[in-house]
Amino acid sequence: MADALATLPLAAQEGGSPLMVVKGLEAWYGESHVLHGVTLDIHEGEVVTLLGRNGAGKTTTLRSIMGLVPKRSGSIHYAGRELIGARSDVIARSGIAYCPEERGIFASLDVTENLMLPPVVRPGGLPVSEIYELFPNLKERARSQGTKLSGGEQQMLAIGRILRTGAKLLLLDEPSEGLAPVIVQQIGRTIRELKRRGFTVLLVEQNFRFAQTVADRHYVMEHGRVVDMVRNEDLEASMDRLHAYLGV
Repeated sequence: MADALATLPLAAQEGGSPLMVVKGLEAWYGESHVLHGVTLDIHEGEVVTLLGRNGAGKTTTLRSIMGLVPKRSGSIHYAGRELIGARSDVIARSGIAYCPEERGIFASLDVTENLMLPPVVRPGGLPVSEIYELFPNLKERARSQGTKLSGGEQQMLAIGRILRTGAKLLLLDEPSEGLAPVIVQQIGRTIRELKRRGFTVLLVEQNFRFAQTVADRHYVMEHGRVVDMVRNEDLEASMDRLHAYLGV
């Protein structure tokens, strides 16, 4: 399947022209060669997941798309523009936002101040009032400092913060990690609502059961490569090979 993904024209894998095409992406941290020709695409309005075991290269793929990896090569074509040589601030202004696994909440700022911190890079970002509609917990904690928030509230705040920027492609790294099931369900509802509003999401997940409740398609990564792609409607027929990849 890996060879087929590498040779099949990307637009033929899914109808229409993709919003973003990543092709032959290589990435290094120092002398460590982490990504080995990652190829994937994502269409406007899709939710797509990157699945794989720890160390498969999922987070590095997101960081490479954002220009946060010291050395990378290949092609990242987004909305008609090649971004492989662009700085991270230029990539952000093109309409891509990254929510890292560590969340990056500023402890000395309250919820509203954290939300207002990132600059608006493009028109179309959500106002704070709409972010509070998506995350009622945050509205209740608007004046609470970052250190006073639960893990789930911090994750909501991290996602809410990038919705202000005007980005239309959201890169979310492990949004369900370490959260209580009821909070995971709330994050899932929010991702589905963002899809309904026209956002496009590329989602890194370890929690396969959560991923299948929100995603249209799933790319599977092993050893810095994309080795398979499964559409959500084909999951049941693909469980044997997914079990082999992921141990689910």
